[in-house]
Amino acid sequence: MTKLNEIRDNEGAHKKRMRVGRGPGSGKGKTAGRGVKGQSSRSGVAIDGFEGGQMPLYMRMPKRGFNNPFAKKLVEVNLWRIADAIAAGKLDAKKPIDGEALVASGIVRRLRDGVRLLGQGELTTKLDITVYSASASAAKAVEAAGGTLTTTAKVKAPAQAEA
Repeated sequence: MTKLNEIRDNEGAHKKRMRVGRGPGSGKGKTAGRGVKGQSSRSGVAIDGFEGGQMPLYMRMPKRGFNNPFAKKLVEVNLWRIADAIAAGKLDAKKPIDGEALVASGIVRRLRDGVRLLGQGELTTKLDITVYSASASAAKAVEAAGGTLTTTAKVKAPAQAEA
């Protein structure tokens, strides 16, 4: 059994940082491994992506679509995953199931902005599930099994018809 005062890194696990420009004896003195003259030997160089004045490749490629910065990043969970976790004893069907319970059981790695329940798979046990949102088929399956489904998503009210 190792003692606390005997714990150390494996051989070769930690390599010392190369200190450049510290004299000829260091092996990286004077020009510090940058070579002689030219743009890349000087500070403030931005060579990567520069193509000699030609339009760079990343700017020539077409841009497509739209990436919504405000979109919710939801974690999707199918019913069969929850059913498997209950069968394996990772989830307790008698307790309420929410995002924290899904993370604790290992079904979901992290919550992000919430959990979306999808309807693939069979559900035989009565469950009390709280998620951000759920598909119509998932909601139907949970209620068919005698359980309750609560969604925490803010649903927009339908626009009132003006007279």
